[in-house]
Amino acid sequence: MSATPRRGGRQAPAKTHNEDGRTARSRSTRARIMAAATELFTTAGYGATSIAAIAARARVSEQSVYYSFGTKRAILTAALDLAIAGDDEPVPTLERPWVRAALADPDPREQIRRQVAGAADIYRRAAPLLDVVRGAATADADLVEAWATNLEQRLTVQRVFADALARKTPLPAGMTVDVAADTALAILSPETYHLLVHHQGWEHTRWQDWAANALQRLLTTLP
Repeated sequence: MSATPRRGGRQAPAKTHNEDGRTARSRSTRARIMAAATELFTTAGYGATSIAAIAARARVSEQSVYYSFGTKRAILTAALDLAIAGDDEPVPTLERPWVRAALADPDPREQIRRQVAGAADIYRRAAPLLDVVRGAATADADLVEAWATNLEQRLTVQRVFADALARKTPLPAGMTVDVAADTALAILSPETYHLLVHHQGWEHTRWQDWAANALQRLLTTLP
């Protein structure tokens, strides 16, 4: 790829090996900090975890933690974003390949199956951190907004799925797209996944089958 032109038609100089190395080290440091913080948040709790403890677990200086993230809340939200996405690419959920494939599938049963599989993959990675955010929001005003934002984002995704489903097969009598989205939001919630898989000991695949069957029964008239 060609370099991005600067103003006046001049091209930006190519990155040096030192700059590439600094970028790689910075990403590696951020990854170590997020991994350490995730372990501590999900075992010791958000409130009990200090920046000093995160730095010690990541084997970096406290200054490196502050330089990379600034605040403990920023570490948590960055770690959560990474867990939900599965990578650090800036691609919104609705543009992720699994979502696009589910929406494009003409078979309503397959849309539901793909939808549940995608949610299951996310919760396998992110359910413990989502539980941390939800629990910490009761005592941390900053995290109230983070939890509310996550909830609204999940509802937005479910509305898109519900609208696509309604165009492929009739919803049950009296059910609107909004009610279908609310229903899917409840079935495919991190709280439900965390309760059944982490507390009740369900296998991941058992939850996936249960959720897919529940959504087909509740949102369609399919036999």
